Amino acid sequence: MLRKERLSQKEMWYEKYIMMERSFVMIWVGIGLIIIGIALFALTGILIKPLNKVAAILSDVKETTKELPETVKDISGQANEALHTGVDTLQQINVQLKELTPIFYLVGDVGRATHELSSNMVNAVEEFEQKETGTFATRKNLESLYGAATLGMMIFQKAREFNNERNVIDNE
Repeated sequence: MLRKERLSQKEMWYEKYIMMERSFVMIWVGIGLIIIGIALFALTGILIKPLNKVAAILSDVKETTKELPETVKDISGQANEALHTGVDTLQQINVQLKELTPIFYLVGDVGRATHELSSNMVNAVEEFEQKETGTFATRKNLESLYGAATLGMMIFQKAREFNNERNVIDNE
């Protein structure tokens, strides 16, 4: 108290003013905090619905991810089965192709024999025409008849050879 007595009236008034200012500041800070609290309370009220929706979505995600390993296991199992089926099919195709390979060789041999036959016929017809040039066949226009006869004779001989070969293959 001695100190207060010693202070002049001006100084006392100044101290009161400062204390009042501090109390006003404290009041405004309190009001501000109350406003902030009310705003946060209102914000919480506004955000309740969206937050509940987010919670529902997260629970659905949890359920989905709980089923995910099973689903992946099933899908990978099905893919594995499909791959095994494909491998088995390819192995069967390989076996069947190995069985068909002799037939392809036979078809190739028949093709080569046919080619050889046709080239031999062409050669025979050309030789015959060269030998008979200017003879009875050319004078009477019978070249095509001789060509057809030669062709028929060659086909008959080759058919006989083919039947003999087929009988040998069938007997084996």
